[in-house]
This record gives sequence, C-alpha cells and structure tokens, in this order.
Amino acid sequence: MEKRQYAPVIAGNYADPSVIRVGADYYMTHSSYKLTPGLIIWHSRDLLNWSRVGAALPRYEGDVWAPDFVEHNGVYYIYYPAGRTNWVVTAPSPAGPWSKPINLGIKGIDPGHTAGPDGKRYLHMSGGDCVELTADGLAIAGEIRHVYDGWRYPDDWVVEAYSLEGPKITLHDDYYYLTVAVGGTAGPPTSHMAVSSRSRTPSGPWEHSPYNPIVHTESRSEPWWSKGHVSLIDSPDGQWWMVYHAYANGFHSLGRQTLLEPVEWTPDGWFRAAGSRQGIDHPDGVEGAIPADEAASFLDTFDDSELGLHWQCEGVEPAVRFRSGNHELVAEAAAEEATASPLLYMAGSKRYSAEVEVVVEGPAEGRLLLYYNDAAYLGMGVNEYGVRHFRSFKGYGTMPNDQRRAFLRLVNDAHIVSFYYSFDGLEWVRYDKVVDVSGFHHNTFGGFQSLRIGLDAVGKGKVIFRNFSYNVLSS
Repeated sequence: MEKRQYAPVIAGNYADPSVIRVGADYYMTHSSYKLTPGLIIWHSRDLLNWSRVGAALPRYEGDVWAPDFVEHNGVYYIYYPAGRTNWVVTAPSPAGPWSKPINLGIKGIDPGHTAGPDGKRYLHMSGGDCVELTADGLAIAGEIRHVYDGWRYPDDWVVEAYSLEGPKITLHDDYYYLTVAVGGTAGPPTSHMAVSSRSRTPSGPWEHSPYNPIVHTESRSEPWWSKGHVSLIDSPDGQWWMVYHAYANGFHSLGRQTLLEPVEWTPDGWFRAAGSRQGIDHPDGVEGAIPADEAASFLDTFDDSELGLHWQCEGVEPAVRFRSGNHELVAEAAAEEATASPLLYMAGSKRYSAEVEVVVEGPAEGRLLLYYNDAAYLGMGVNEYGVRHFRSFKGYGTMPNDQRRAFLRLVNDAHIVSFYYSFDGLEWVRYDKVVDVSGFHHNTFGGFQSLRIGLDAVGKGKVIFRNFSYNVLSS
C-alpha cells in the first residue's frame, strides 16, 4: 500500500473510529449514539473499502459514545460509555455474535483498553484517569487513578475547549503510546486535534511527543475541519496508519467522517503523519466514499425479511414499527407528537437525491424527510388528501390527490434542498418551497448528529414504502 493520504474512507457521520486488525482483515466500529442497531461492525481488507458485517448492539442500550474495539487472548471486546457508566460486550469473532452488555459500574467516557507487561489489564478514560480490570476484562479490579496530564497547546490557539478525550494506547517497541484528543470535537474548524505521549508502563510517567499535535486543522481554508480522535493500526506489510474523524469544510451537516492517513516512525521512536498537513484526497478523486456494500446509486427493494444495517432508528429497534419483505416496507403510524424515530439512512455526500414510492392506508401520512433530531426536520408527506411539504415548525399547502399513493423525491444540492412529487412515477413536479439546510448540525442543535434521510409514518393506520433509492450527484 503506497504512502499517501486517503479520506474519507467511510463518508457520513461515523465518528470516534476504533479499528483492529485480524490477520489480513480489518474491523472497525464508531460512536452510534442512540442509533439502533448500535456499534455497527465494519470490515475491510485494504483500509479503504469498508462494508457492514454486523452490529454489537442489536437492541437499544443507551446513548453510545467513543468505543474501543479490542482483541485480547483470542476474545474480542468493545468497551463503551452509555447512561453515565461504562459497559463491555464480548464475542468470539469481530462480526459476532456479541454478548449482552455488562455494566462495569464506573463513570467517565471514551474508555481505552491496554494490557501491561505483567499481563494486568487497564482502562484509560477521558481526563487522564485509569482503572485496573480483572483478568477476564469484565469488571474493575481497583480504584480509578489519575495517571496522565496531556500535552498543552499554546494559549492563543482557537479551540472549543481543552477536553482531553478518546485515549487509545498502542504498544510499539516496548513503549506504550497514549494518543488522545484535545481541543473540543466541534466548535471552530481549528478546534480538534490528536496528541501523543509515551511511557514504559501503561500508567506513566509520560513523555510528550515532539511532533504534537499529530493531526490538527491549522486553518479554516483546509478541506477537513476539526481533525482528531486517532486510532493507530498497522498493516501486514509493516506500514502504519492512523484512522480519525473530521468534518468536511463547510459541511458540519454531514457529521464527523472517517479518515485515513499514513504514519511514519522516526529514528528516535516517535510516530508522526507521513504526508502533507494541508489536506487529503480520496484515491478515486471523489468528494466522499460510499461504503463498499452500497454504491453511488443505491436501491433498496425491501426484498428481505430483515432490514439491512444501513437502516437504523434512534432509541428503539427498527422492527418495532418497520417490517420489510415482499418488495415493500410496512410502517405502523405513530402519533406525531410522540416523536417516534423515523427509519434513518446515513447520507454521506454533499450532493445527492433520495426517492421512494409511498402508499398510505387509513388516516396516516407517509414521509420522506431529512432529519437531524425531533426538533429539526423537514420533508414531504403523502396522505389521504394528497402531497404536502412540512418542516418541524410548520406545515404547508397540500397538492390535492385522492389516490393515497405518490412518488417522492428530495434533492440536496450542497445544502440547497428541493422537493419533487409524482402521482404516476413518470411526470414529476417540483414543490414550490426550496430550503437551505446548512444550519442543521451540532454547532446549532447539539447532539453530534448529522442530517440523515428518513422514512416515517405518522397519524393512524400504516404506510407502505417501495423502492427506496439514494443517488450521489456529480458536482
């Protein structure tokens, strides 16, 4: 694999990457927040092309942040924080099946696992704390101790906050390298960064890298903002890489995407970025990578009885309201005021269209929408009276039709969203409302989410969806 920079390797809001290698295979997971299934497991043979192969949390298990993917003595672990405590799940294989979560009963976020030279196991936490684990890694074996004070950037740097987070430990040539994120994870473009320190033991004393920060957005003119939260990984040929997240310049609405960059080790035993600090390009020259199990033109005909892992809901399993099979997706309507989660698809491109056929039964409304959270969304709906446009704060006029069936299409052209409808699938009409969605992101609403495509049914009755498609548009 040649030494150059690639990004993004997974486009869309896949933040806080944690990656492991098993022989020639790589596996990765990310923060899943309230999305269910959670802790999606991705697989790759080259670190560039990734596909979903499982989920460690098939049911809703809380708001999941910054996991650590671990292999130890042939067993696979994912440590993660949720619900003001930390949890662990285990599996005999990276793709599962995964155990039920075990509560470790400790506060703190962003756990990072390591084993010491004496075989003892530890979890490092945000803020520089550490706790010993039992030999099986399924419980704590001591008190939380403060073992690390991070490298400090100059006082005049423009950052969101210091926020020492995301500790990851890598053992290399008898040194433990502790890599952490500081600077805040959103905020201004130059906020986030990754820094590293090393020690002969998992608990210090620590020597800070002379190459800090290892990754950092130095100017808002760079193509990637708020770069940070690094995981190190080596390839079978001895090349080292770092996987981290960042926002595309001007596109906080896409969330923090997964990036890849080569690493080189210096003669004095430190690692640093091997390429230019001025930005990164995807190998195919496109603006965003599409997961390998999808394509620039993706179609879901809902043939299978189980929904694919490209579909998730927030705070509940999709099967509670959505059933797939026989070439259709059937959704049970929920009262709009109940704020039940839509079925969500992660958009990963700056320019795309999404389309679906909608049939309604009873006094229900079937929706194709863009969704940030239950207070910030917009889209088109089909009901017994016709087709209408809505936003979270307002509904608009209905284009009358009594067929209870329509085709809906939305086009997001670099934050400028247009809506189209058709009653026969052939002749399309653009609705007379066009929306700017550039403000739909964390710095506006909080929550670290992205603007996702959703299918939903509200009111009473049920809605049938057919032939959902997602198409990346050229610039």
